[in-house]
Amino acid sequence: MGSSKLLCYCFLLQLLFTASLIQSAPGNLKLFREYIGAEGKNVRFSDVPINPNVDFHYILSFAIDYTNAILPSPTNGDFTAYWDTENLSPSQVSSIKSKHPNVKVAMSLGGDTINGQFVFFTPESISSWVRNAINSITQIVKEYHLDGIDIDYEHFNADPDTFAECIGRLLFFLKQNKIVSFASIAPYDNDSVQPYYLALWSKYGNLIDFVNFQFYAYDKGTTISQFLQHFHDQNTNYKGANILVSFGTDDSGGLKPDKGFFEACSTLKSQGKLHGIFIWSADDSKEAGFPFEKQSQALLASAK
Repeated sequence: MGSSKLLCYCFLLQLLFTASLIQSAPGNLKLFREYIGAEGKNVRFSDVPINPNVDFHYILSFAIDYTNAILPSPTNGDFTAYWDTENLSPSQVSSIKSKHPNVKVAMSLGGDTINGQFVFFTPESISSWVRNAINSITQIVKEYHLDGIDIDYEHFNADPDTFAECIGRLLFFLKQNKIVSFASIAPYDNDSVQPYYLALWSKYGNLIDFVNFQFYAYDKGTTISQFLQHFHDQNTNYKGANILVSFGTDDSGGLKPDKGFFEACSTLKSQGKLHGIFIWSADDSKEAGFPFEKQSQALLASAK
């Protein structure tokens, strides 16, 4: 047996015998998360207000396994940082974390587009994609002093089982070897997306700490009652998950802050179901001065 095959075989045995030992983090009623850096608007960590009474996660957007070219092409798991690396550099990650002990920084994989074209999950094989992803992601995590990882692929050139195996094995390695301390996924309710994340949750849900469900992908004009029903539906889909509620500060859909989002959050909080809030994105919030970031964190930090 060749060394690469032996390594893969040993890894699979390790996965089978010890995956069940890794448990996801307990629910956190004061978790605020925000995606940052995807739109090139020169937003910095220090621009975003940080309430010291919440757990605050920045999510760098995005690391992508595509070439950096006019016509990008997939690299089979060889990830590169495509966020605004000038304003969100390794030194700035270290600085914001040293100034705010409640801050952690993660990176999100995939995203929607690169240079105007869709980013597809395109593995050549499970073993080769996982091997390349482990190597490239470990390097980025160490360079940027990151704490966690988020999975946000939205387009697929593979079946759900292949996606589940690739991402599941990657998360297992990263957590088992303490390269990251938490992991999240970012699904939304679409027949071309949700089956991939449900397959991943079914097989490897014990490795996933948070579900950043994209409630802003629902229709514009979503009402409070519809939002609460959507939350119930996704709680059923991702049974046992810490599902975070969300809205976008761009032109996306869902339930907006001025239409009752925080009222819905208060209802969930009174029921003990508000595990956290995340926003897409700091880039879009910058011009307005981050009012909803402040309001979200104040709600999470409040006793009631």
